Amino acid sequence: MSEKQFTLDEARRLVPWLQGTFDDLAPLRNRVRQLNAEIDGLLDRMRSNGGSDAEEGLGLHRRALSEASEALADRLRPVLERGIVVRSVDRALVDFPSMRAGREVYLCWIDGEKGVDFWHELDTGFARRQPL
Repeated sequence: MSEKQFTLDEARRLVPWLQGTFDDLAPLRNRVRQLNAEIDGLLDRMRSNGGSDAEEGLGLHRRALSEASEALADRLRPVLERGIVVRSVDRALVDFPSMRAGREVYLCWIDGEKGVDFWHELDTGFARRQPL
């Protein structure tokens, strides 16, 4: 594994920073979600009646979505640069590459948890995580 390896203490020390980062991202996440829903609505309108006003709105919404997505990516960059694996921006779910009992695993954290208290194998995910 070429990724940075985190000790449990290192991962746990990053939780307050991660929580703050994902809290700050909430308005952008909501904006991206809203724009996606509006684009879907415009596409439905275009399919049903071919309205040119929907087509113009679609272009505006797609540009706004692109801008919001770029802003989200920019704000996530410090998380990724630290070697943290972001599994879900929407759920604020991350993994920390680590070693456990001599093998590579992921330490796992999700929005709202007070600390890093779970881990899972490399080939499993959140649903199969186990307490530390």
